[in-house]
Amino acid sequence: QVQLVESGGGLVQPGGSLRLSCAASGFSVASAGVKWYRQAPGKERELVCHINPWGVWINYADSVKGRFTTSRDNAKNTLYLQMNSLKPEDTAMYYCSADLGPAGDVWGQGTQVTVSS
Repeated sequence: QVQLVESGGGLVQPGGSLRLSCAASGFSVASAGVKWYRQAPGKERELVCHINPWGVWINYADSVKGRFTTSRDNAKNTLYLQMNSLKPEDTAMYYCSADLGPAGDVWGQGTQVTVSS
């Protein structure tokens, strides 16, 4: 079964850090283009970062550039989003999505990140 499962969200104070995980099953995350999105209540979904297949390039939204870093652990078939220097405006539900080509996209269930003092 093709599946993505996010974890690692939570409540953190401004300036803190969190690491989100996106565990894949049923396909190899190494060979898929993967995107991290977030959506805050009442706002449009925002593309946070995009790593292409085999990690040749990674693009980040300007709003997170320099603070967020995505990486892959191919042995664990898992993608990570390291988020540092978190701000209240980073509060959102975070999703990972993988492009499986003709099979379409697969999405995780999301994990909530709340940045508040």
